[in-house]
Amino acid sequence: MLLLKRADIESIYTMKDAIKAVKRSYSLASAGKAVVPLRTSLINKEADGTFLFMPAYAAETGKDSLKVVSVFPRNKDKGLPVTQGVILLMDGENGGYLAMLDGTYITALRTGAAAGAAFDLLARPDAAVGALIGTGGQAEAQLAAMLCGRNLKEVRLYSRNREKRENFAAVMAKRFAQAGTRIVAAASADEAVAGADLISAATTAASPVIRGEVVKEGAVVCSIGSYRPDMIELDGDVLKRAAAVYVDSKEAVLAEAGDLIQPIEAGEFSAENITGELGDVINKDLHPRRSGKDIIVFKSVGIGIQDLVTAADIYEKARTAEVGTKW
Repeated sequence: MLLLKRADIESIYTMKDAIKAVKRSYSLASAGKAVVPLRTSLINKEADGTFLFMPAYAAETGKDSLKVVSVFPRNKDKGLPVTQGVILLMDGENGGYLAMLDGTYITALRTGAAAGAAFDLLARPDAAVGALIGTGGQAEAQLAAMLCGRNLKEVRLYSRNREKRENFAAVMAKRFAQAGTRIVAAASADEAVAGADLISAATTAASPVIRGEVVKEGAVVCSIGSYRPDMIELDGDVLKRAAAVYVDSKEAVLAEAGDLIQPIEAGEFSAENITGELGDVINKDLHPRRSGKDIIVFKSVGIGIQDLVTAADIYEKARTAEVGTKW
C-alpha cells in the first residue's frame, strides 16, 4: 500500500488536475456509471462535530474508495483543523488496498474543484470579479479554483473576523501573485458580493451569508459550505432570482443541504425547481445557461465519487512519479 501525504500530493497534482477529475466524477455519477451511497453521518452534539463516512465505486476507474472525515467547527478556536480525514483506495477487482491518502487535503482540493468546475461550465466568459465568503480550511482551494475558472481582475474576501480576513487576503495576494488578480478583504459580505461575477461561500453558517438582492445579474453563486440540514448560506432571494439551480447530486442535496431543505420546508422552493446535476451539463444533457443575465446557483454537499476519481488520479500519478511511502 502506498501512503500519500499532502506534500506528496502537492508535488504532482494541481487544481487544474482536480477540476478535470471532478468533472469526470460528476459525469460518471449523472450517467449512472457509479455507485455512490449517501454518506453516513454521526453527529457529536456535545462537541458540535460530525463524522462522515463516504464510500464510492465506479467500474471505469477499476477502483473503489472510502473516505472517513470529521468536521468540528469549534476546532478553529483551538488552533486545530476544522476538517480532518483519510481516504482508502482499493482495487476494484480483488479488493486489495492500494493507497491511503491525506483526506484533509484532498477534501479541500476536490471541494474547491467542484466550484471550479461550476464556474468553468456556468460562468459568463467575461467574468472579471470574484467574491469568496469564508476564510477557513476550504478557502485557499476555493480561491485557487476561482482563479482557474476565469481570468479575474479582482477577488474580494470576507469573514467575520477582520484581522483574519485581512491577513488571509495579504497571504493569498502573495501566493497567487502570478495570476495578476487583485485580492482584497471586504468589510462585509454584501460588499464582497456586490458586482461580483463569481461568488463562492465556504462557511459553516447557520444563517444566510449571501443575500439575493445584492447578487448581480449574470453571476454564478456556489454554495459548498453547508452540508447539514441545519446549515444555510443562501437566503431565499438567491433561489427566487436564480434562472437555474444545479447540484452535484439531487439525492444528496435533498437529504443533506439546508440551503435547499429549509426553503422547501418553508414553501419557498420546490425540489422540482432543481434544474439538474452539474454532470448533466458535462454530459451535454442540459445547456448551462439561456442568457448572459441569468443568475445561476450551484449547490454542492460533496459526494464520494469526487474522492474516488481524484484519489485514483493522484495514485496513478504518484506511481508514475515514484512519490509516496510504501507500506
